[in-house]
Amino acid sequence: MRGVNGSNGVQRMIDQQQVAADWSARGFGCDLWVDPPGQRWEDFVHQQDELLMPVEGELEVEIDGRLHRPQIGEELLIPAGAQHSVRNIGNVTARWLYGYRRA
Repeated sequence: MRGVNGSNGVQRMIDQQQVAADWSARGFGCDLWVDPPGQRWEDFVHQQDELLMPVEGELEVEIDGRLHRPQIGEELLIPAGAQHSVRNIGNVTARWLYGYRRA
């Protein structure tokens, strides 16, 4: 379990095992990704749906030209075939959960 401060300063607890169990029940994997400040992953396209959830830090996610700034613990669905980018726009290390729909 990881304690993180949300944008409002309130500490939220993200239980990766609980998220992984929920995503697994919905047919998705779940792994943790860690990015330093300023890291950018641009213009990816996957052939399966992907879920993403920030655990720590501040991310900007662009999906088919539409910008999202998900809060800590907020889940985003990136549909199969969508062009997407993930950017750490904060001044701290970003940690986020991601998982692809299993075939």
